[in-house]
Amino acid sequence: MTTSTQNLELTCIRTIAAAPEALYDAWLDPAMLARFMLPGPNMSVPKAEADACIGGRFDIVMQAGEQEIPHWGLYRELDRPNRIVFTWNSPFTTDEDSTVTLTFVPVDGGTEVKLHHIRFPSEESRNSHEGGWTSILAALSEVVE
Repeated sequence: MTTSTQNLELTCIRTIAAAPEALYDAWLDPAMLARFMLPGPNMSVPKAEADACIGGRFDIVMQAGEQEIPHWGLYRELDRPNRIVFTWNSPFTTDEDSTVTLTFVPVDGGTEVKLHHIRFPSEESRNSHEGGWTSILAALSEVVE
């Protein structure tokens, strides 16, 4: 994979035993975001806000010990229950066009959730986000199943 910021991307896929509608809605509900946006052990989300409309902003503060890590972005596409596209900004992503696309596809036993994140400042950032997103999808699964 090239190290150009424009080309660094990752994809995480998980099948979750829930309907696409439930999963889609969870990503836009601040109370639900606070329960599953946990990219690592011993983390919490003391703040989650979402203005779930095209152009609306979300703000999520993840906390690890005493460290608070703000995340924010804008919703670019909302197609219930199929697809959500939003920008992703944090102290660890420096490209304001860093974008996450979520797709929800019904499968036997639930929904395949595909998370595709593009534009990272470095391979280290991408690799860190891959672990974080994998943990978040696992937490989402626990919350909705």
